[in-house]
Amino acid sequence: MEQAAADAPGARSVPVCYRHPERETGVRCTRCDRPICPECMVDASVGFQCPDCVRGGTSASDDTAPTPADTRPRTLAGGTLSRDPRLVTKVLIGLNLAFFLVQLSLGDVFTNQLDLIGRAYVPHLTGIQGLTEGQYYRLLTSMFLHGGYVHILFNMLSLWWIGGPLEGALGRARYLTLYLVCGLAGGALTYLLAAPNQPSLGASGAIFGLFGATAVLMRRLKYDMRPVIVLLVVNLIITFGVPGIAWQAHIGGLVAGIVVGYAMVHAPRERRALIQYGACALVLLVVAVLTLVRTLQLT
Repeated sequence: MEQAAADAPGARSVPVCYRHPERETGVRCTRCDRPICPECMVDASVGFQCPDCVRGGTSASDDTAPTPADTRPRTLAGGTLSRDPRLVTKVLIGLNLAFFLVQLSLGDVFTNQLDLIGRAYVPHLTGIQGLTEGQYYRLLTSMFLHGGYVHILFNMLSLWWIGGPLEGALGRARYLTLYLVCGLAGGALTYLLAAPNQPSLGASGAIFGLFGATAVLMRRLKYDMRPVIVLLVVNLIITFGVPGIAWQAHIGGLVAGIVVGYAMVHAPRERRALIQYGACALVLLVVAVLTLVRTLQLT
């Protein structure tokens, strides 16, 4: 979908990065005015600079010269640039695939111990199971389980297409934090609103969070918003139109992704870490409150 949009006549309305011609960008180096993508952006006192200007623009004898830490290339959100900007995405895909292989090998005996369920008697297990019984780990483990080949195929393709570029823009630590926080938010809303005996599983909540953060990032960079909006609308239609999909996880993850994504890309440099991780902590607090409220309702 995004490729088709890029190929359309007149679709490219912004310049491309001088180091990565395949990447459109609305940001320019404050020294040389060359277009730079998120991977090439280096924080400056005002705006961003390109790596070439950072390396050659300051004399070593200047008393006000920045330290190596100051000139280390950073992502748009302040993360450290890495040689492999998709490493965390690859690890997450690997974990999901590994869990799925274990599911195929062990069957429901394994899945029923880790999926998200509020309170119910579960096949192959003794006694009442669920979050109400203190099994809060299910909020996390259910994010790495899937209900079949089609389910995991679509989720992993979405994770690769959306997550890879977002990881490059945010940096590894911020991207991983965003992913986990959104997944937990989706799980908490599912626990709150779904039937207590209805199991839920999948990475969709976290991936919808990546959709939300991507939309915020594209708006920040003044990219064409139409492709991501169309893709999001299509996914929401599927969410509410296909039976058996936990729409609560999708909506919870999406809202968390927008909130955390906004903090990630709009936080001022001087208070960046405080605002970014403060927003994550706020969402986790909401997750804890929703989980507590639902537990009190069911016990």
